[in-house]
Amino acid sequence: MSQPAFAARPAPEQIAPAEGSAAVVQLGVARRSFLRRHILPALPGIAARTVPPLLGLALALAVWELLCMGPDASMPGPSTVWAEAKELILDPWFVYGPQDIGLGWRLLTSLQRVAFGFSIATVFGIALGTIVGSSTWAMRALDPLFQVLRTVPPLAWLPIALAAFQDSHPAAMFVIFITAIWPIIINTAVGIRNIPQDYRNVALVLRLNHVEYFWKIMVPAAAPYIFTGLRIGVGLAWLGIVAAEMLTGGVGIGFFIWDAWNSSRLSDIIVALVYIGVVGFALDRIVAMLGHFATRGTAKG
Repeated sequence: MSQPAFAARPAPEQIAPAEGSAAVVQLGVARRSFLRRHILPALPGIAARTVPPLLGLALALAVWELLCMGPDASMPGPSTVWAEAKELILDPWFVYGPQDIGLGWRLLTSLQRVAFGFSIATVFGIALGTIVGSSTWAMRALDPLFQVLRTVPPLAWLPIALAAFQDSHPAAMFVIFITAIWPIIINTAVGIRNIPQDYRNVALVLRLNHVEYFWKIMVPAAAPYIFTGLRIGVGLAWLGIVAAEMLTGGVGIGFFIWDAWNSSRLSDIIVALVYIGVVGFALDRIVAMLGHFATRGTAKG
C-alpha cells in the first residue's frame, strides 16, 4: 500500500532543529501591556497639568533669587531660605522641647482647631441657611442681621471670645466658627430659594413629609450651593486661625510666625507661609472633591 500524498505534519516540539541552527520558539499573540494601555495615553494629560505649574514655579523662584541678590536686599532669596531653614523643610516632625517643635506638629494643632470650629459652623450654617431660604419671614427677620455681622472682621471677635471663654483655645475656635459660618448660611439660603418649582410639585404629588422633602428634594437640589459655601468657609477659617494664633499664642502655626518675626527669622517665616499655602490648597481640594461626589459632578471644583 502506497504512502498518502500528504502525511500528517509533526508537532512543533517534535521538529528537531537543524545542526548549527538556533531553536525556534513559537510566541503567542502579543498583548498590549498595561503601560501602553493605561500609562502612555494618560501622559499628555498629566504633562499638560503639571508642566505649566512647574515652569511657573521655576520662573518665580528665579525672579525671586535675582531680586534678592543685591547687597542692599532686605529679603532672603530661595538659596538663603534653603540654607537657613533646611531643617524646617526636611524634618517638619522634630520635637526638641515644648515650644521647639517642627512645623508639622504646629500645623496639626492649627488644623485641629479649624476642624472643630468649621464643623460646628457647617452644622449651624446649613441649618440656619435652610430656615432662611425656606421661610420668607425668617429671611426678612434674620438676613439683615447676618449681613451686618458678616462684615465684622474675624479678629474683632477675639476680645469678646476671650472674655466669654476665659481661654485662648476655645476663643480661637470661636473665631473660626464666626468666620466660616456666613458664606455657608448665605450660599445654603440661595440654594434653597433656587430649588426649581418642578421639584416642589413632585414633592406635593408624592405627598412627602417635611423630613422626606428635606433629604430627598431640598438637600440634593441645594448641594452645589452648599458646597460652594463650604469651600469659601474653609478658606476663611484657615485664614482666621493663623491670624488668631498670632494674638493668642500656643504652638500653632500663627504663633510660630509671630515668634519668628520677633526673633528676626525671616527664612522661617517664608517656609511657614509656604506650608500654610499648601495646606490651604489641600483643604480646598478636599472640600471640592467631597462636593463633586456628593453632587454627582454638578458642583465643579
